[in-house]
Amino acid sequence: MTETRTCEFDHNKNPKKNTRSTEELKDGFSGLPYSGVEDGLSGLPCFGVDNDKGGILEDGFSGLPCSGVEDGLSRLPCFGVEDDKDGILKDGFAEKGKKKLRICEMGRLSDPIVVLGSDIMLMILSCLDARSVALCLLVSCGWRAVASSDKIWSSKCEELWQGKTHLPRIAKVNDLLKLAAYSLSIMDGKRRIRKEDLYDHVWEFHFTEAAPEYWRMLDPYWNGTGRPLRRYFLPDGSQTAEPDDKIWGGHESCYSIVTSVLADGKIRAHYVRINRLPPMYVTRKEDWSWEISNNFCTYRSIPDADKKDGTGPLFLLY
Repeated sequence: MTETRTCEFDHNKNPKKNTRSTEELKDGFSGLPYSGVEDGLSGLPCFGVDNDKGGILEDGFSGLPCSGVEDGLSRLPCFGVEDDKDGILKDGFAEKGKKKLRICEMGRLSDPIVVLGSDIMLMILSCLDARSVALCLLVSCGWRAVASSDKIWSSKCEELWQGKTHLPRIAKVNDLLKLAAYSLSIMDGKRRIRKEDLYDHVWEFHFTEAAPEYWRMLDPYWNGTGRPLRRYFLPDGSQTAEPDDKIWGGHESCYSIVTSVLADGKIRAHYVRINRLPPMYVTRKEDWSWEISNNFCTYRSIPDADKKDGTGPLFLLY
């Protein structure tokens, strides 16, 4: 094998481009035969569609047949959906996308909202309890749109409020969604007592068995001479009674709510203080009524669920 280089001149005595004649050329690096086509930038041999003499293209690196399509940047053969002549080559990403679309379509067609329609689903959800309907809010946006309807939660609110002693003021706000009214009513039934609760309600009062006998004998609760005594808390922090109350006697009385908090934020004690009497601890009943009591006397809130604007604070505070 020989390689010869010749230099020729034209009629103006300028040298012509060097030509190369050889029986078999080899790559200077690997010693392997190459196609004779050089890269215009590096001068190294390259493989591509321009060298396809036999109609069969091979990848210059792996020797495997390629699609005949070159990358616009590197001029290397590449594979794609556009080059799939016989339907053999497939894009893996496109196939995964199509599979996901098919799964989503199957799930959409099995969705009761799509199959039955929102009107029928509204009737079905109306028959469920409030907790089950609340769980349906988490399924999807379509389910939430149906499960949050006022047509469902109006009846749920009526069921919740039935038999309750007091209804929260925040649930009576105009234009409030019934779902929000239901949730706020549940939260209000678990909070601590506030000053608004004391002066919004009328309170029944009676002595306990531990009180002195003289006091108990003046109390209609014990002697059975009439309805229980009543007490009234006023917004200015004072307390009054009815004019014919023999126990009250017309003396001045004041009240306050005491809440002691530990360093970590936990509440140590929460009670009502009336004058210098022992602390009166607060209990919230299942019917949302209040009871304030100590060893000597007890206060119970009188039902007033018929108040149009409700009772208690407008903003919740735990």
